[in-house]
Amino acid sequence: MLKIVKTSIAIAATSLLFTTTAQADINDALQNICTIVKTDDKGELRKKMKKVESDFRLKLKDYYTGVSCGGNSLIRTAMLNDAVETGTLLVKKMPKSDLSAPEQDGKTLQAWVAENGLDGSAINAVINDRI
Repeated sequence: MLKIVKTSIAIAATSLLFTTTAQADINDALQNICTIVKTDDKGELRKKMKKVESDFRLKLKDYYTGVSCGGNSLIRTAMLNDAVETGTLLVKKMPKSDLSAPEQDGKTLQAWVAENGLDGSAINAVINDRI
C-alpha cells in the first residue's frame, strides 16, 4: 500500500514538472515572433508557426491573443511597420470570425485601422477581402 502511494506521488510530481516546462517552452518558442513580424520575414514567420504547431499542437488562433508586441497584436504590429508579407500571412492564417472580433482593447481591427488612418494599407485590403 505504501509503495502505491509513493509511486502515485512521484508520478504526480513528474507530471507537474513537465506541465511547467511545457508552458515555459511555448514562451521561449514565441519569444522573437514580434521581431520577425516587424522585419517582415515571411519565411521565418512561417517556420516559427510551423514549429509551434508541430511541437505544441497550437495554431495561430490559439496563441494570437496571448502575444503582444508593445501593446499591439501581431497584425497591428505588421500594419504599423509596413510588414506587408508577414501581415498578409497572419491575416490569411486567422479564422474570419477572429478577424472581426474585438481585440484586447475592445476595438476590432477595422475600427483600429480607421482610427489610426491606415485605410490605404495593403494589409487592410486583405482584411477587407477576408471579412
